[in-house]
Amino acid sequence: MKRFLSPFAIIFSIMAFSQQQGKLRKVATVGFLNVENLWDTIRSADYIDGTKDIRNPAFHRSIPVDSIKFLEAEKYSGVWNDDALLGKKVVKYQSGSEEFTPKSAKNYNTKVYRTKLANEAKVISEMGAQYTKTAPAIVGLIEVENRQVIQDLVNEPALKKYDYGIIHYNSYDYRGIDVALIYQKRRFTPTNSLKKELKVFGDDGKREYTRDILVVTGFLDNEKVAFFMNHWPSRRGGEAISLPKRNAAAALLKQQMDSIRTADPTTKLFAMGDFNDDPVSSSLKNYLKAQASPKDLNDTNPYLNLMYPLYKKGVASLAYQDAPNLFDQIIVSKNLVTDQVTKDYSVYKAEIFAPAYLVSKEGNYKGYPFRSWNGDQFTGGYSDHFPAFVVLQKEP
Repeated sequence: MKRFLSPFAIIFSIMAFSQQQGKLRKVATVGFLNVENLWDTIRSADYIDGTKDIRNPAFHRSIPVDSIKFLEAEKYSGVWNDDALLGKKVVKYQSGSEEFTPKSAKNYNTKVYRTKLANEAKVISEMGAQYTKTAPAIVGLIEVENRQVIQDLVNEPALKKYDYGIIHYNSYDYRGIDVALIYQKRRFTPTNSLKKELKVFGDDGKREYTRDILVVTGFLDNEKVAFFMNHWPSRRGGEAISLPKRNAAAALLKQQMDSIRTADPTTKLFAMGDFNDDPVSSSLKNYLKAQASPKDLNDTNPYLNLMYPLYKKGVASLAYQDAPNLFDQIIVSKNLVTDQVTKDYSVYKAEIFAPAYLVSKEGNYKGYPFRSWNGDQFTGGYSDHFPAFVVLQKEP
């Protein structure tokens, strides 16, 4: 492990703890983590029943491949999106599903799956707990296969007592992975959710299927909020070549955030996820227009990247091609930014969560996130990304 990755294990705060000591506060953690390929052990496919309402989970669901023969389905060679599939019944095969089965080179069995679930549940339960003494109110998830793996996750002993609800939609991602949101039902009441399809194309002009942006609105401890979960297109093929795809994702995210903010400027917005770009990348700076400092916020540029100060201090959330990157970011609207504790939620601090057990201690990956997989070998680790979270505070 190169020395330049040593900041991985260091936690920096947006606001100094000493400034807020002595004040009674109500607090909440909002965070997310990349669960690094949380698949079940069953080879699956997507079944789209376009005769059902798009908002019905049965419109697009994950099914065991062995059950396809029992379902009505037509041959389909068109584009993959909800509108095009209205009225149709079709099967879409997942390119990643076969990799995570007992018969694969990974020997991905129930024991490994249960260990994986327990590991991710432990991380979620501890995010922000040093400040709030409880698990996060809201948690975004990246790289989940389907709704069932999320249900298995929230039923883990470390999480079950918090009674997490689930918001998830299947995407048409080429590998079959999605983003999702879980929430403590006693603290968050969702009012609406939807997925926004990201349309990107390769150099050959062909459509490339990637993750949707998940948009969720509701009330967090009686305050109107909106969450935007992201897993932007990767740097596969090179950073510069793939950048237009992430620029497109940033433009779509901004359009969604602006729309909700215009409809009700009091709504507090949280955009978070794996952006596959750093805070200084064109996608974040020029397309989303996420600002680096509170002093730069205004009605034209109302979004603050909480991770920019951490990035400038050398903090990273992963290593991509043996270089440190801070791809995991949280961006908030300016109505969450104040240096006072008020009756409404505001940002207290933001962190990359890197306790010792999440950091590899030896070998070629020393100092990196303690990942779950080294090729086809299960390591017993957690993820190839460190999670990120923001702690909110207000008067009780």
